[in-house]
Amino acid sequence: MTRAALLLLLLLIASAHAEAPIAGAGFNATLAAQVFGTALAFMEPRTLDPVGIPQLTDWGLAGLTALDTDTVAILREDRIVLSRGDRLLAGLPLPAPEDAVAWGRTGAQLAAAAWDASPQVRRAGTQGVIRSFFDELFNHLDPYSRYASPAEAAADRDRRSGEAGAGLTLASRGSQVVVGEVIADGPAALAGIHPGERIIAIDGAALRTRDAAQAAAEIAGPEGTPVSITLRGGDGRLHTIAVVRAMVPPETVFPERDADTLVLRITGFSRSTDRRVANVLTAALAGVRPPRGVVLDLRGNRGGLLRQAVAAAELMLGSGLVVTTAGRDPEADHVWRADGTDLTRGLPLVVMVDGRSASAAEMVAAALADDGRGVVVGSATMGKGLVQTIAPLPDGGELFVTWSRVLAPLGWPIQGLGVLPQVCTSLGEDVLERQLASLSQGRQPLAEALALHRAARAPMPIAQMLDIRNACPAAVGSDRDLRAAQFLIASPAAYATALVPQGPRRTAGAP
Repeated sequence: MTRAALLLLLLLIASAHAEAPIAGAGFNATLAAQVFGTALAFMEPRTLDPVGIPQLTDWGLAGLTALDTDTVAILREDRIVLSRGDRLLAGLPLPAPEDAVAWGRTGAQLAAAAWDASPQVRRAGTQGVIRSFFDELFNHLDPYSRYASPAEAAADRDRRSGEAGAGLTLASRGSQVVVGEVIADGPAALAGIHPGERIIAIDGAALRTRDAAQAAAEIAGPEGTPVSITLRGGDGRLHTIAVVRAMVPPETVFPERDADTLVLRITGFSRSTDRRVANVLTAALAGVRPPRGVVLDLRGNRGGLLRQAVAAAELMLGSGLVVTTAGRDPEADHVWRADGTDLTRGLPLVVMVDGRSASAAEMVAAALADDGRGVVVGSATMGKGLVQTIAPLPDGGELFVTWSRVLAPLGWPIQGLGVLPQVCTSLGEDVLERQLASLSQGRQPLAEALALHRAARAPMPIAQMLDIRNACPAAVGSDRDLRAAQFLIASPAAYATALVPQGPRRTAGAP
């Protein structure tokens, strides 16, 4: 073979490899059809706003264009066609509009045709094609609906179920690993382990790492299994404690006494938040010197479990409407009411929020404000008031679909609007001082903005939402929040003026 012929052969081989399917695998059209069909059937009756199956599929097929800009699917009156450049790849008749299975199969057939013609599509692999389908589809919906791949779905399930361990956190201190925090009611707390103790050995094996994360990984293990921890206490003595690993939610409640005020910081709403709040309030009110008021610090709280947020609000509300959710699917409609005892015994209550407060934290602040139970201080909150439902998919992935809006007791939507404080701290020290002085004189400077906010109803234009929020722009919390809260607790007249006046409440089932 001549050198020229050899070079030509090598070029032909290289060209063939460039067009070959990645990893030698073909497109799994059967799996894609099952995933698309299952997803379309689940989404059509549940999306927050009505969208037909043909439109959902059309949006999803734009995922092929995202992978290869020359590949385009077009939905026509009687059929759907796929082309790449000037070349027609496929043309299929339109299925019946309500037949999700048939539309899923059609989507998979078009994806298979794109696979055969496009190296870029093949490079993505079957899972990449599926992801691109959903990424483009959800670009047309809300920011919280999403597709989770099989690996991501498994990780999400692990996070939702928690991690089995001893119920403590570890920290590195020089060359030592010590106990940082001990979660109340966890195995470590019940066994008598205390913060500051040094970890010497785990299950009889001397600790050979200075990394707190690695040591924590050694303590973690399957739920219900024992682990032995050897520690050196502050007195220098060694002691070994055996604990049984359990699913321990992270600590979310951090109480602090500031003069005559109980400051209760809640960083999230986990499975034990309501119990911890109840214990703290009960102990504080039963003490020798009970507080004159309670400050609930929800700044930076990104939310968590909705039921836990409702339960926590109930501990300070006693009774009344907490929150409602409303969607197209009847199963998305819920009304949560408080039916318990106000453990604060009616003490002045101030809720601190900021631009990072979101979701379940906003629900709690809204419930306490709308009920007239507390005064919200800080800035406009994030405005995350949508609820997702989860569906498993045939590929092992999961679909998170927004299906309901969260409505405050007075009927206004949390999504986009957020909670507007009765006392604004984000406009600067001078504005805050003038506002507190006005409240002391019986005037609420934010009365007009608060009335507009509470009268808002979904859906509403974004521009209108922004106008309302601009009365107290979102910001990160500051020392001004606590100073304002303490002023209100010490000034009954200003506190009373700041409370939102009672207005017409939304009844269950009303828009």
